[in-house]
Amino acid sequence: MSGNFLTIPGDDPIKRRGRSSSLTDLISAFDTKAQTHSDLQKITAFSGQFDKNHKPTFSKDEYGKPVPGSMTEYRGAEAQARVCTEMKELCEIINEYGKSPCKSLLPPELQSATKVISFGELFSIYTIISDKLVGLLLRTRKHGLTFFEGEVLFQKRDDDVPVFLMQTINEIREYCNNKAMQARRSVSPMPM
Repeated sequence: MSGNFLTIPGDDPIKRRGRSSSLTDLISAFDTKAQTHSDLQKITAFSGQFDKNHKPTFSKDEYGKPVPGSMTEYRGAEAQARVCTEMKELCEIINEYGKSPCKSLLPPELQSATKVISFGELFSIYTIISDKLVGLLLRTRKHGLTFFEGEVLFQKRDDDVPVFLMQTINEIREYCNNKAMQARRSVSPMPM
């Protein structure tokens, strides 16, 4: 025996060399990954190896954003895509149950409204589906998909407040689908 524990009897020396170098490559890759993990633990505040003397430096673009390629970035993009889908579903409910507004009674900024429904009616329909109606209404208003008076709508107090759908349902579907696709494409594939 040559002293190499990787030697297989009757093995070709050229094949042995290839197996040995691939093992060396695997060990090197493992060591690199272990060192990267160890370095990350030193800058992660919630790890046991956190180095208090480490001062992170960020550019304006990086500040408050997850590390590119991390699971945090991936989960954030998936959550954003899910919210876009929920916004689309809310607008579809308004489109299905809402009525066409009387355009002659609307102020000029609401002339593009396609459907209208009272908050009370929407609340009674939507609570069966989800408990996040008020947050989704705020989000859809921010994106210009809906409009309603006031900051936040409350059950009972604001039951008579009209909620307007500001675009056609096909435009809303296209907008929300594009936003969800952009969110998913903004990150690299799911990390391992």
